[in-house]
Amino acid sequence: MFDKSALQRVAESSSPPRRTRGTPRKNPVLNRFEPPVLRVPRGGELFLVFSIVIVAAASGVRVIASTQESAKTVADGVYTDTQAARGAVVYDGACSGCHRADLGGGTGPSLKEQRFAREFAGKDLKTLFTKIATTMPRNAPGSLADNVTLDIVAHLLKENGFPAGSQELTADALDGIRVVPGRPKPPPPIGDFSYVEVVGCLTAGPQHTWLLTRASATSVAIAAASASSTSAGPAATAKPLGTLTFHLLDAMAYAPDDHRGHKMYVRGLLIKLADEQRMTISAFEMVSPTCSD
Repeated sequence: MFDKSALQRVAESSSPPRRTRGTPRKNPVLNRFEPPVLRVPRGGELFLVFSIVIVAAASGVRVIASTQESAKTVADGVYTDTQAARGAVVYDGACSGCHRADLGGGTGPSLKEQRFAREFAGKDLKTLFTKIATTMPRNAPGSLADNVTLDIVAHLLKENGFPAGSQELTADALDGIRVVPGRPKPPPPIGDFSYVEVVGCLTAGPQHTWLLTRASATSVAIAAASASSTSAGPAATAKPLGTLTFHLLDAMAYAPDDHRGHKMYVRGLLIKLADEQRMTISAFEMVSPTCSD
């Protein structure tokens, strides 16, 4: 009878041994072409990997939330009007001598507009606070209390056009508030005793008075920046004539006969009465020798 088991033993002894997957070949050249062994994680290992992914995702959410919180800027109402008003009083006494009342700069640099943006934009608000606290005022640096310095910072923010909020600025909040370029401060509404500028036709009135007729609409002039200058800017002189009439109170001091019928630029205080509008004169300049557009 044929013995199958004997035949199988003979075949196995004459054939090379089988390699299990992952067993190195004896030929090192062939080993380089051995495909990698893929190992499937067990259930516990899968759970561990899944847990790590969940924790990482949660950490990412916290990082995003933290970044969003730190994105607060000075445009988000970080001071109160009351705080800025206190700061204005201190600024007037301790800072305006060098930086001027309108922050335009004198012996000290300007604290608004382009200079303010170039110096502080992109930095946290603590940079501005520290600059004031450690170097100002010039004759007594470091003498201002922290709460007073915070009030001055609030005043500077308001003068740079940033809105007030419902909570006062505190020292703890400074690091998390970023400074952005300032915004033009909106001009105050024009009313009685506003400092304004107009163009119109110089005309002789009754009883040796002088009028500015066919005058343009009034616009607010920046008093602190303009009072010391008698020159009008291009935008002011380019104004078209209008329909208003102003009684010029002190025109006689400016040799009005030399400018009769000329198109004139006038800057001064507006005085509104029931029957007429009057202006004092702080700047008086000829725009054109003829009064026409």
